[in-house]
Amino acid sequence: MSETTVSLMPEIQEFLAQTHGHFIDNAVVPSRSGAVMDDVNPATREVLTTVARGGAEDVDLAVKAAKRAFEAGAWANMPPNQRGILLWRLADLIEQRIDIAAQLDSLDMGMPIRQSRYGTTPMAIDHLRYMAGWATKVEGRTIPVSAGSFFNYTVREPVGVVAAIIPWNFPLLMAIWKLGAALATGCTVVLKPAEQSPLSALMLAQWAREVGFPAGVINVVTGYGSEAGAALVAHPDVDKVAFTGSTEVGKSIMKTAADRMARVSMELGGKSPNIICADANIKRAVSGSMLGIFMNQGEVCSAGSRIYVARAIYDQVLEAMETYAKTLRVGHPLDHRTQMGPVVSDEQYQRVMHYIEVAHREGASLIAGGGAMSEAGPGYFIQPTVFAGVEDQMTIAQEEIFGPVVAVMPFDDLDEVVSRANQSIYGLAAGVWTENVRTAHYLAQRLKAGTVWVNAYHVYDAAAPWGGFKQSGFGREMGSYALDLYTEVKDVWIGL
Repeated sequence: MSETTVSLMPEIQEFLAQTHGHFIDNAVVPSRSGAVMDDVNPATREVLTTVARGGAEDVDLAVKAAKRAFEAGAWANMPPNQRGILLWRLADLIEQRIDIAAQLDSLDMGMPIRQSRYGTTPMAIDHLRYMAGWATKVEGRTIPVSAGSFFNYTVREPVGVVAAIIPWNFPLLMAIWKLGAALATGCTVVLKPAEQSPLSALMLAQWAREVGFPAGVINVVTGYGSEAGAALVAHPDVDKVAFTGSTEVGKSIMKTAADRMARVSMELGGKSPNIICADANIKRAVSGSMLGIFMNQGEVCSAGSRIYVARAIYDQVLEAMETYAKTLRVGHPLDHRTQMGPVVSDEQYQRVMHYIEVAHREGASLIAGGGAMSEAGPGYFIQPTVFAGVEDQMTIAQEEIFGPVVAVMPFDDLDEVVSRANQSIYGLAAGVWTENVRTAHYLAQRLKAGTVWVNAYHVYDAAAPWGGFKQSGFGREMGSYALDLYTEVKDVWIGL
C-alpha cells in the first residue's frame, strides 16, 4: 500500500515538524552536543523526523531535575489524592486525543492501527486510571511486637529518582506501565524510550505538562542505549532502574547498578510455549495461537513462539495454521484492514531473516511464509512464517526471535510437554488450550511462567501482575504488586 493512500492527522503532521529535543524540567531542550538522530518510518524506510541524540550531559541534567523535584517535595509530598487527580487528568487527555496517540505509535514502529487504536492505547489509559487510584492507598501496618512496651508501625516511602528504560514494541503503553506506579507512589522519573520509537514518550511528556505535572517529575531523554541508556543506569543519583527489554541488556544493567546497590526490576525476553491439547476447541486454539505469535508482527516479549500440539490433532492444526498464515493481511500499519505491519527497523528485519535462514539450515520444514513481503510496501515487511519438523534443541525453538516466526511441534503426553516447555532459559508466559478443567489446572501449576493463559492468549489488565520467571526477569509490573517496585518500607518504634 502506498503512503499516499494513508492520510496523517494534522496534529501528527504538526508534531513531526517540531524540533524534538529532550524533555527536561518541563521544557524541550536540545542535546548539549547538538547531536540528533533520524526516526525512521518502518513502513516506508523514510525518515519521519529527527530527535535529539542524548549523552551523559543530557542525562545528568534530567536526573538533577528529577532529584530536585523529588527532594523539594513538589511531587512526593503532594497530597496523594492530588497525585491521583493529575494521573487521571492525563488519562482523560490521552482519551480525548486517542486517535493522535494511536496513529503516532503505528507510524513510529509499525503496529497495525486497529491494534493501537482499540487495544494498546485504551489499555494505557486504563492503566493510568488504575494507578491513579493507588496513589491514596499506599499503606503501612501496625505490628504487635513482643520486645517490650513499644508502638511499632511501618510506612511505605517512594524510592526516589527512577530511571525507566523501555523497548520499542509498545511505545506509549510501555512508558505508562513504568510511569503509572512510579508516579502514584511519589517517585520522579527519567524515561529513556527506545531510539527506534521515541515519539509517543515525547508527546506524553508534553501532555503531562499541559495537565499540570510539576517541573522535573517526568523527564524524557532520547538517544541510543549504549549512550543515553548506559549513562542513565550509571548515574549516582538514580535510586531505581526499571527496565523492559532484552535479557542480554538486562544483565548488563544489573552489573552496573550493583556497584552502588541501586534497586532494579527487570521485564525481559521470552520464548513462550503454547500447548494445544487433544481435547481443545481447534478453531479457537488455532486463531488464538496465531494471534499469540503474529500480533504486533511477533514483536512481543510474551509471543507464543513455540506451539506444542497433541499428536492426534497435529496434522489438522498444522493445516489450519498454514491457511491462517497465508491469508493474514500484511500491509501499511495505518490501513485499518491491516492485520500485521512491518517489523520496526532494518536491524530487526535482518535479525528475523537470519533466524529463518538458520531454521532452514538446521532442517526445519517451512510450512508458510519464510521471506520478505515486498508486495506490502517498501518497508520492513516479513511474511507470517510457520515452521514444522522442529526439534527442541533447534535455534528457533530456543532463542527469542522477536518476529513473525513460529515453531510447531507435536507431543504425546502432558508430562512430556511440560518437561519440554520448561526446557528454556525463559519463563515469561505460556498458553494452554483444553476443554478439561483438570488438565488446565495441572498444566498451569507445572509450567514455569509468570503468566499462564488458558483458552486465550495475550490478555492483559492493569489489575493483573505481569513479569517473568528465570531469565525473563523479576519484579511485577501492574496490579498492586507494582507498588513494591517503587517504595521502601520504613519501620518505626515508639517507646511507650
